[in-house]
Amino acid sequence: DSTRAPADSTRLNIPRSTVVRIDFDRLQQRIVPVQDVAQRDYGDLHAGAPGTVFFLEAVPVTGTAEPAPGSQPGGILHRYQLATRKAAPFATNAAQYVVSADGKKLLYRTPGAQGALFLVDADKAAPAAGQGRVTATLRAWIDPKLEFAQIFNEMWRNQRNNFYVPTLHGTDWPKMKEVYGQLLPHVMSRSDLNYLMDNMGAETAIGHSYVRGGEMPEVPRVTAGLLGADFTLDNGRYRIARIYDAESWNPELRAPLAMPGVNVRPGDYLLAINGVELRAPDNVYRLLDGTANRQTVLTVNARPTMDGARQVTVLPVANEQGLRTRAWVEGNRRLVDSLSAGKLAYVYIPNTGQPGYQSFNRYYFAQQDKQGAVVDERFNGGGSAADYIVDLLGRDFDGYFNNPVGERYPYTSPANGIWGPKVMIINEMAGSGGDLMPYMFKYRKIGPLVGKRTWGGLVATTDTPPFVDGGSAIAPRFGFFGRNGKWAVENEGVSPDIDVENWPKDVAAGHDMQLERAVQEALRLLQTNPVRRDRTEPPPAEWGKRRVPFGQ
Repeated sequence: DSTRAPADSTRLNIPRSTVVRIDFDRLQQRIVPVQDVAQRDYGDLHAGAPGTVFFLEAVPVTGTAEPAPGSQPGGILHRYQLATRKAAPFATNAAQYVVSADGKKLLYRTPGAQGALFLVDADKAAPAAGQGRVTATLRAWIDPKLEFAQIFNEMWRNQRNNFYVPTLHGTDWPKMKEVYGQLLPHVMSRSDLNYLMDNMGAETAIGHSYVRGGEMPEVPRVTAGLLGADFTLDNGRYRIARIYDAESWNPELRAPLAMPGVNVRPGDYLLAINGVELRAPDNVYRLLDGTANRQTVLTVNARPTMDGARQVTVLPVANEQGLRTRAWVEGNRRLVDSLSAGKLAYVYIPNTGQPGYQSFNRYYFAQQDKQGAVVDERFNGGGSAADYIVDLLGRDFDGYFNNPVGERYPYTSPANGIWGPKVMIINEMAGSGGDLMPYMFKYRKIGPLVGKRTWGGLVATTDTPPFVDGGSAIAPRFGFFGRNGKWAVENEGVSPDIDVENWPKDVAAGHDMQLERAVQEALRLLQTNPVRRDRTEPPPAEWGKRRVPFGQ
């Protein structure tokens, strides 16, 4: 119980007159299990009327075409009631919602910049489709200058209250408010304000200091279509030099020129797009403007002439970065396999979020027949602490199990892993979780680091409160320090054990010196400390005649 507001009530946005009481007595006995709710992707949990809870279910995007910006579908809004111990859909196509303080009203909106608003009863039966739509035009008079000043001051307070050390890296924060505040009268747009706050935030010299979003004029977008191909100029025509094919087994990628039924090959000439003839120096992407995810007719031929040309219908993608990245990863995997004569695995980890874990699981466990591994975390975009990955990289096995029926060799326990040397490649474009992963890899002495020092931005953040217009400014508040009691990584990065630069002349010549050096080091470690894995089981033990000490 508490008879007064907490000492930090201002920081928690709790009015000082509010009395907060928590009945801790037998709190654990008042936990009610939620049953009859399918295991799906839920979020945005809010309490409604007594005994009622609302939550949103994310609806996955289906199909192979990338959704246009702002066109992602809304979720299903569910209502769970303790009286029935069941959850039931309350509204569909909901992007956001809020429940009134008394739990009797609920306001939700549909997706998109022009999403509709619906105001319905939260404590009654689920509304019918379209019920409660707010048809009135909602307007508010806003003085931009006053709003800019409020946002500026809120950003300043947020940094003061939440920065991971009170010294703000030695910055005179009150002085910064005074200095940069003098420019507020000259801020003429929301982008000006972001620029001003970005510069003030830079005074703290920290990595995760981002100013984002805000209410700005909507700019119409027309997305160019991309074919997932490289072109060369030949005889005044565009010739297809390479087609990125997604390796055929990546379901999350779509390669327009490698889909079934598309009769296009490297070496073909692209002569026209949607009936408009294409010749150099005209830009091929001018004719692909606005074709993303729309059927587009290409005229192609094995010769640079319209005679004998054929037409094919394709569906260009809005972004081909995934195709090109996958081609780079698969090219690296094949190179490592070739340079090591099949001894080493290559595993790329693009970030330390869910896509990074998926990439690690896919590539690491599929190559357990290898004797060692080159783990590439260059350009790692971060995410979270990847201790799961580092734990598995450092795993050793304890023994074997044999199986006289059907098994050729004894298998290890644990069964999954690569038991030889590991080498990790790093560079200056890996940061945040991409800083911490090589730090852990190095600290636990799993193997050497090859490449260049990482970015050096590890002070993390979460639950950044939005500004009044939906923008935000991050206050980094989770600092990392080592077991030696000293701050680590931030503004330092993680240094390699073997420093290797990828010079432009080498890259232009087709070499990845960091990758090649990592392979050399892994092979050296494999030679000096070869993996010993038994291929035969010991002779049958005569358990009745002798005792075998533990571990032998």
